[in-house]
Amino acid sequence: MAPIIASAEVARAREEVFAYVTDPSTFPEWQQGVVGGHMDAPTTRVGSKCTTIRRIGGRQREVTTEITAYDPPQRWADRGIDGPIRVIVAVTVEPLADRSRSRLTIEVDFTGHGIGKLLVPLIVRRQAASEMPGNMRRLKQRLES
Repeated sequence: MAPIIASAEVARAREEVFAYVTDPSTFPEWQQGVVGGHMDAPTTRVGSKCTTIRRIGGRQREVTTEITAYDPPQRWADRGIDGPIRVIVAVTVEPLADRSRSRLTIEVDFTGHGIGKLLVPLIVRRQAASEMPGNMRRLKQRLES
């Protein structure tokens, strides 16, 4: 299946947008269902691990991802490495004409393992697609306020 893609123009320089959107400690501020997050090492690079704590089905669950692309302030990508539902995320931040504005694009996809093979197409993709517009609105609002 094709990834879920959302874009927004943000009235901030791409360095600011990239720093905010790739900082797991800010995820609860703009991502529905996230209650916490952190990088597992002080320096981010390809291969670094990121832990996000999500509220799933009324319970909190840790999700670990591995950074697969890291090219600040332009590109970040990671992929889930544990659990039955594994997310694949790609973030791109492009400067716009006057460089005080940016275009942020987030692509999200999922792979299922075990029971996740059933859950991804039946529930997970639909839920993520319905949450993405609100997440992008909150993200834009946070960055521009």
